[in-house]
Amino acid sequence: MLGHFDIPKLLKTSLKNGGDFADIFYEYVQPTSIVCEDGKIEKITSGIDVGVGLRIIYQNKTAYAYTNQITDEGLFELADAVSCACQGKVFERDISLMVKSPEIKHSIKRLPQEVNIDDKVALVKRADDVARSRDERIKQVKVVYVDSVRRIAVANTVGELVEDHRTGIMFTVQVVATHNDVIQTGYEPIGGFIGFELFEEHPPEKVAEIASTRAIKMLQARRPPGGIMPVVLSSEAGGTMIHEAIGHGLEADLAQMGLSVYTGRIGDEVASPLVNVVDDATLAHKRGSYAFDDEGVRAQRTILVEQGVLKGYLYDRLTAMKDHTLSTGNGRRESYQCRPLPRMSNTFILPGKMCPKEIVRSTSRGLFVKKMGGGQVNTINGDFVFEVSEGYLIENGKIGEAVRGVTLTGNGPALLEKIDMVGNDFGFGIGTCGKDGQGVPVSDAQPTLRIPEIIVGGEV
Repeated sequence: MLGHFDIPKLLKTSLKNGGDFADIFYEYVQPTSIVCEDGKIEKITSGIDVGVGLRIIYQNKTAYAYTNQITDEGLFELADAVSCACQGKVFERDISLMVKSPEIKHSIKRLPQEVNIDDKVALVKRADDVARSRDERIKQVKVVYVDSVRRIAVANTVGELVEDHRTGIMFTVQVVATHNDVIQTGYEPIGGFIGFELFEEHPPEKVAEIASTRAIKMLQARRPPGGIMPVVLSSEAGGTMIHEAIGHGLEADLAQMGLSVYTGRIGDEVASPLVNVVDDATLAHKRGSYAFDDEGVRAQRTILVEQGVLKGYLYDRLTAMKDHTLSTGNGRRESYQCRPLPRMSNTFILPGKMCPKEIVRSTSRGLFVKKMGGGQVNTINGDFVFEVSEGYLIENGKIGEAVRGVTLTGNGPALLEKIDMVGNDFGFGIGTCGKDGQGVPVSDAQPTLRIPEIIVGGEV
């Protein structure tokens, strides 16, 4: 991918006015998306985007430029432009590039680009038909299919050259149901670092059924009683709360800027001794997985919290330089048009030893959260507000009637410290994580958890 160009010369040109480090990032991406709304295929888009980004690091600061003119002339103009950001000693070391091989390989059985577009459209229509036929109270259905084939190459002044191929699919069904003045939404996503074989395990009809059932069930639900009560988070809820309540706060750039409640707390007890938090980009077929990050660092498993004690942060190269440590392989970017940032990949709480049913049985009264919705977190102090898209009352140790319009309000560190039961199950959620205007694919997971006290928004 970069073999046609004199990369060592290009990198040296970018550092001709000084600098400590430089790297070049090449990206080829071939996406396809299909949107079905109101029973019609509204949009089919596909194409190819190719570009290169060039970065230099100088005195712990970054200069970045990019182009889609991938010619000798275009790339050396890019190097000249980015070099103007520095004034210092000329980079004089020789650069001898050595290819780094991946330690993990993600096998793809059926590449999306080998599937006819008509077959992809038929898949979307199947989901739409099932969702619409479930109940007359379903008024709107939106089905979205997105696949992407992405090839990257990274070379740097350390002498490293890597290539990575990434194939991903995301498929979502959103259903809106109405009855009288009540409107409820059901949403279900599937996807990962995977090919078209995804639909062998998760047929589109099943995804549509889950989304539509959730919307109808919440139509019939009532508002919950509000106040402070125990909450059991099902493993099916995915790790949204963990992603937001602690994950972003452990990204090293926020911690270094003092914008995280976890700044300067390495070695401190920040959670219950039952809590172990991990970020792992090496997991097979997960949406946040890769062989190399977008800076050419090998994917790895990083222990963030061990038995409640904060062990470290998620680093890219720049933040690692500032803390005189090594990158954890979490330098990620949305595209060649963006500079890399420390980002989560697949982030989760490890399973414990308790049976999930026993966790519910031991809770005489409270809220059972089966599916989380959206939310907001203040990374500086850890305060959060989350919506619950599917929840049930717990009464006498049993899961009871459904409730809607539920919110959870609290503080991330305080919540993690209060967790008193951790199940032996495990469930993943997927999404696209936004930060500084960039979106990257992620997944998050957790076992069933019990928080003995949290503020539940409802009727008072």
